[in-house]
Amino acid sequence: MTKRTSAKYKLDRRMGENIWGRAKSPVNRREYGPGVHGQRRKQKLSDFGTQLRAKQKLKGYYGDLTEKQFRRIYSEAERVKGDTGENLIGLLERRLDAVVYRAKFVPTIFAARQFVNHGHVTVNGQKVNIPSYRVKEGDVIAVREKSKQMALVMEAMASNERDFADYMHVDTGKLTAEFVRTPGLTDVPYPVMMEPNLVVEFYAKN
Repeated sequence: MTKRTSAKYKLDRRMGENIWGRAKSPVNRREYGPGVHGQRRKQKLSDFGTQLRAKQKLKGYYGDLTEKQFRRIYSEAERVKGDTGENLIGLLERRLDAVVYRAKFVPTIFAARQFVNHGHVTVNGQKVNIPSYRVKEGDVIAVREKSKQMALVMEAMASNERDFADYMHVDTGKLTAEFVRTPGLTDVPYPVMMEPNLVVEFYAKN
């Protein structure tokens, strides 16, 4: 499990965007970067800076994955037939922690990782505690019976902060979600613009 060593909203401040679309994000109050010089950091980015920023934003969105993890997923996306950027999004969305987050079983992607790691989730009836587990089309992900009354789950399901993704069928009564199909970029309900094409450019040059 990747250890989160910094506050989850630090990335919001650094990017100047409310990456997860949360009402509590500090960017809702201050759009400039962190630190005493934050308001001065509006200079035009170089091509490298723009590409790096796109990579950091996408990597951060999925729970601030390590560079090693993210690079491994990118390398796999590159090997698969088709558009590498679209493949990258599809692979990221097939992570079990991402599916748990999309199903609104928990309020944040960071909580999703911990929720899976602590054994609260099943895939096709079998307990899976690996956040990076790759979900397949047709798989049914469920909250274990003993975990359904957790405050975290009830809070997330009652929230109107996010909509369900249309590539999943979620049963809010049973707390199950069927992963129907692998999404492309335009299918994923990102609160901010993600640019996987810039991520491809970044790795092509570095």
